[in-house]
Amino acid sequence: MKIDLTDTTAGEINKALIEGRRAIGTPAVGMVLTLVIVTDEENAYDALRAASDASREHPSRTLVVIRRVSRTPRDRTGSRLDAEVRVGAEAGTGETAVLRLYGEVSDHADSVVLPLLLPDAPVVVWWPVNAPLDPAEDPLGALAQRRVTDTYAAEQPVRELAARAETYTPGDTDLAWTRITPWRSMLAAALDQVDCEVRSVEVEGEEFNPSCELLAMWLADRLGVPVQRSLSSGPGLTAVRMETTCGPVVLDRADGALASLSIKGQPARAVALQRRGTAELIAEELRRLDPDDTYAAALRYGVERLSMGADAVAALGGAPAESAKETAEDEAVAEVAVAESEAGTEEGEAERPTPNSLARKAASK
Repeated sequence: MKIDLTDTTAGEINKALIEGRRAIGTPAVGMVLTLVIVTDEENAYDALRAASDASREHPSRTLVVIRRVSRTPRDRTGSRLDAEVRVGAEAGTGETAVLRLYGEVSDHADSVVLPLLLPDAPVVVWWPVNAPLDPAEDPLGALAQRRVTDTYAAEQPVRELAARAETYTPGDTDLAWTRITPWRSMLAAALDQVDCEVRSVEVEGEEFNPSCELLAMWLADRLGVPVQRSLSSGPGLTAVRMETTCGPVVLDRADGALASLSIKGQPARAVALQRRGTAELIAEELRRLDPDDTYAAALRYGVERLSMGADAVAALGGAPAESAKETAEDEAVAEVAVAESEAGTEEGEAERPTPNSLARKAASK
């Protein structure tokens, strides 16, 4: 059942939701949360379809917030709220309200959404595209216990990861992180089968793919070893190679569907690593509403540290390798200075050593 409302209010939308449930004979529906989708007109259909599929596992009230662009100054000074209420088969197992905001009201979307939230139920806000720089500080994000973004939809995904790390607040999550859940599970299971120490890791995947970067940061953070990021033509993540004291452990997925797990001393086996759709990703995120500490640790590890290689690992245990190198050079210069002073000739006959001459002699040693 679908009900269209023009130039309406939040009270009228609530009334239409109740009437719609009564009309289809289900006045009481057990919904577990409110899902707020903040998107544009272009991406609204795909996001709503994914949310509808996910509602079969998580019955919810879905509120789709679409800010419409006002073309003239006169339209921008006015305010209008149009709504499309869907219940029954039109909205999966929950109920849906598509809210189109015009004019000044688009700057106060939280005041429209707040009266429509389910009482005593968690709130999840999802930005399929154009997520705010700090989701927790956004007026809509402040209403939620869980805030879902997708750095893959950003123009510069890798730079977006750095911004997410700076503004991270418990409850933030990213669909780029959700995409690598099967990879993390498979790699953890593979290491459980061997009693070896991991020495280095290589993560292979598409360029500008935030899931590849997040997987590399997670491995570097958890294993404390150098992680190299290499490029491939995709799709997505294609391989992870771990060098261990017992030999290589390789998880290779060339076609985006079926992967091969190879462990030295064991026969290679095929494992399912099908690339998942948005509905499955959203359904996974709705299963847990507590802060994801593992995601936070991987995100805060930092993309820039991946390119440092062994230096990053050295920094974990103390001074970075570059600092150690500089210290060694300073010590060599000091040794030459001492030797010059001890072996110097009488005062006035020996040439006073300069820092440059000491550095050259230290380098020659």
